[in-house]
Amino acid sequence: MISSREREGIERGGEVRRDKSILVLCIDRDDDIGSKAGIGTPVVGRDECINAGVRLAIEDPEDADSNAIFAAVKVYEELVSKGYKSEIALLSGSYRRGVEADERIVSQLHSVLKRFSADAVVMVSDGSDDESVLPVIQGIVPVISVQRVVIKHSRSVEYSYALLARYLRSLIYDPRYSKFFLGIPGALLLAGGLSIVLNLADYALPMLSIILGAIFLVRAFDVDRTLLSITKSTTPSNFVRVFSIVAGIIIVIASLETGYVNVQGMLEGHDALNIILNKDIITAFLINMLPLLWIGIGVILGGRLLSNIFRSSIKAISDALRLVVLGLFYIPVQQLILMIKGEANPFSLVSSLLLGFAVTLIAVTLVYEYYRKRASSTTKASKNTTSSNSNSSNASDVDEVNYKDD
Repeated sequence: MISSREREGIERGGEVRRDKSILVLCIDRDDDIGSKAGIGTPVVGRDECINAGVRLAIEDPEDADSNAIFAAVKVYEELVSKGYKSEIALLSGSYRRGVEADERIVSQLHSVLKRFSADAVVMVSDGSDDESVLPVIQGIVPVISVQRVVIKHSRSVEYSYALLARYLRSLIYDPRYSKFFLGIPGALLLAGGLSIVLNLADYALPMLSIILGAIFLVRAFDVDRTLLSITKSTTPSNFVRVFSIVAGIIIVIASLETGYVNVQGMLEGHDALNIILNKDIITAFLINMLPLLWIGIGVILGGRLLSNIFRSSIKAISDALRLVVLGLFYIPVQQLILMIKGEANPFSLVSSLLLGFAVTLIAVTLVYEYYRKRASSTTKASKNTTSSNSNSSNASDVDEVNYKDD
C-alpha cells in the first residue's frame, strides 16, 4: 500500500526515520462503522481493527469502508515489518458529514494521540469524501502519506447492472440522497399536477420555476441546516434570531406585493418582454417596493444584532455597522432608480454615495479605535495579573524560608 517513492524514502531514512512513531489512520467520515456495524470509535490496535472490518463486511458486504480498514492493516504490517514503531486506529465521523463529522474525528484523534504519541500519520481512505478531513488532521499531526483504496469491479454486464441497482437503491432509500433526487422532482410534479387539476395550467411553468428556484436557494445558502441548528437551541438569542429572519422574509415578500400592486394598472397590453424592457414599469415597481425591502433586510440584521447582544458577543459591533451601511445605502439606491426614471441627476447620486462613504469611514474608524483600546487594556490586565501572581509566589517563598530559619 505504500508507494515506491515513500518506501524508498523510508528505507533511506530521509523523510521518515525509523525512530519516528507512525500512526496509520483509517477514516470513515460518514460513520458507516457505527451506523451499520454498531461499533464505537476510535478503534485502536491491529486485531481490533480487523474485527471491526470483518463485522462491517458481514453487515454490508458492498461497503468499501471494510476494504479501507483491511488496507490500513496491510500498511501497518508493512511498517512494523520494516522495524518502525507503529500503531493503527480507525476513526469515524457522522452520517451528517460537515462540521459535526470533522469535530468528532478531531476529538477521536486527540484521544488516540494520548494513548500513542505519533510523530507522523499515514492516512488510508476509500474516497475523496474521507480525505476532505485531511487539512484538519494535518493541523494536529504531520501527514506523510495518503493511501486511497480503489475497489476493483467486474466489467461484465451482469455486475454492471448489479452496481447500477445498488446506486439506484441508495438514491431511493438513503435519506441523504433521496431528499434531493426524489424530493425535488416530487415537489415539481405535485405542483404541476395541482395546477392542471385546478385549471391553472397557464401558471404551471411559473409555479415550477418558483419552487425550483426556492429549493436551489435554500440548498445553496444552507438555509435548512442553519434554521435546524438555530431551532435546536432554546436560548432567547436564538428565538430572537429565528423570529427576525421569519419576520424579515415576510416583509420582503410584502415589498414585492407592494411593488406589483402599484404597477398592476400599467401591465395591461404589455407582454413579458415589453414589461422587462419598459423603464417606467420597472422603476415604478422598484421605487414602491424599496422601503419595505429595506425594512425587511433591516429586521433580519437587527435580529442578528440583538441575538449577539444577548450573548454578549463582540460580533454585535459588526452587526451594528451592517445596519448603518444598510441605512446609508438607501438614499443612493433610491437616487439611482430615480435617475434611471429621469427624475434625478447624477450629482445627487454621487453626493449621497460620498456622504455615505464618509459616515461609514467614521464609523469604521471608531470601531477600530475601540478594538485597539480594548486589546491594549486586555494586554495590560493580563500583564498585571501575571506580575501579581509572581510577586505573591515570591512572597510565599520568602515566608517559607523565614519559617524554616526560625
